[in-house]
Amino acid sequence: YYTNSDGNTVRSPHKEVSGCAASGASARCRDGTCSFSQHRSGTCSRHGGVAEWM
Repeated sequence: YYTNSDGNTVRSPHKEVSGCAASGASARCRDGTCSFSQHRSGTCSRHGGVAEWM
């Protein structure tokens, strides 16, 4: 988990066995991890960028 710019606690990007859409992620990163970011800016920045928005 991490604290975003709004002060909210958000799950850190990680691989999901069930897939990103099924897990409630906001995006799938290019390295296959699922992001739960609440803002588009910076999403998947350490994971190769966004491959797909959910």
